Amino acid sequence: MSRFAVYVRGFALFAAGLLVGTLVMRPAAAQGSKDTGIRVNHVGIAVTDFQKSLDFYTKQMGFRVAYAFPPTPDGKPTTTFLQVSHDTFIEMAQATDRLPVGITHIGIWSDDANVTITLLRQSGATATDVRSGGPSGSRLSNVMDPNGIRLEINEQPAGSMQRKAMDSWK
Repeated sequence: MSRFAVYVRGFALFAAGLLVGTLVMRPAAAQGSKDTGIRVNHVGIAVTDFQKSLDFYTKQMGFRVAYAFPPTPDGKPTTTFLQVSHDTFIEMAQATDRLPVGITHIGIWSDDANVTITLLRQSGATATDVRSGGPSGSRLSNVMDPNGIRLEINEQPAGSMQRKAMDSWK
């Protein structure tokens, strides 16, 4: 087979794959679960040097600060959400004796936290009741995986800080 024929064949396969993918796949189908309407929303991390980490994520990585909770009474930073894309965030907090450095949890976004928790419980998972996320305006629940990794189920209703950040994304 000539080199030209190999290129034409490769291009034809690529074009066919693009066409099939466009016709068959729904937007965001790879991220969402059709049964529960859930998808990865954020990863929580605890850092040793808050300002150095904030500079890294905003200046080197180019992420924007979506919102931050007020500092502690002694002026230390608390939780800051960095927006990676329209609906993907990093939740960054200062490491402490009670919050060691590293990944603290994985945030799973749900269109309806109550429905998701009901479905998870029906499948055998243990989940906390949905509660208010306080000043963030989120609705939250926690599920632990078999390895002790916390999955934070979160719903972002209209008016929540994260919903506002997503709505302002350009």
